[in-house]
Amino acid sequence: MNDLPCLRRAALRALCECDPIEKSLQATALHEGLARFHLDPALRLDEPAEGTLPGRPPLPRLVEPRQVPMRSPFTPEGRAALLHAVAHIEFNAINLALDAVWRFADMPPAFYSDWIRVAAEEAMHFGLVREHLRSLGRDYGDFEAHDGLWLMTQRTAADVLARMALVPRTLEARGLDAAPPMQEKFRRAGDARAVDILDVILRDEVGHVAVGNRWYRWACAQRGLDPIAHYPLLTAQYKAPRLRPPFNYAARLAAEFTQAELLALEQQA
Repeated sequence: MNDLPCLRRAALRALCECDPIEKSLQATALHEGLARFHLDPALRLDEPAEGTLPGRPPLPRLVEPRQVPMRSPFTPEGRAALLHAVAHIEFNAINLALDAVWRFADMPPAFYSDWIRVAAEEAMHFGLVREHLRSLGRDYGDFEAHDGLWLMTQRTAADVLARMALVPRTLEARGLDAAPPMQEKFRRAGDARAVDILDVILRDEVGHVAVGNRWYRWACAQRGLDPIAHYPLLTAQYKAPRLRPPFNYAARLAAEFTQAELLALEQQA
């Protein structure tokens, strides 16, 4: 068994890969060939040199969120810019999933297989959006983007409980709320392909947020913490963005938020 390549080392190599297409291929190969890797949950891997993570191409240029212009899908340029923003989210989501695999030791085996699957599905999403973007004459890297998702990944690097609480079940869960209004914009702009792609993304993201919910609750149980009471303490400690309505209640329930958690979310909004 130990002669097999190490799954968590391979995830770190994929995370360090700068080319988005090669990163996507590596993430997909990890999932498809999972049985051909050795899993060592106890392994402690050294943090790569500063500036190494995540591997990404020279473009897009990263700016502050407020410097990214508003995007309207009702012009060709605006539609391409909006699709580029979705592609950037999906590229970052590959990195988030791979980071969870290599970084957090001593988790149950299902934790690692869950996040490998998520990485592969995010790679598929990135490929779908990039393909459509290229059909419009643009490509990933052609527009500016911001780095909010990865910044929270960095802040929560020392604590798997905080990571599960604030990345998948907070920042990524915002995508559950944002997808239907975005689909309506593309529908009004006559872009049926974008609507279909967002259907795929929303379907899979429900499962990804559910993974975050399950492992957040698992980590809370290990520490004797109440998941609902502890969550606002984490949002304050790590300066997570305040979530505001409207919320996609059906998608959040499907992603394994409880009614009590949704009530607390409303009260905190």
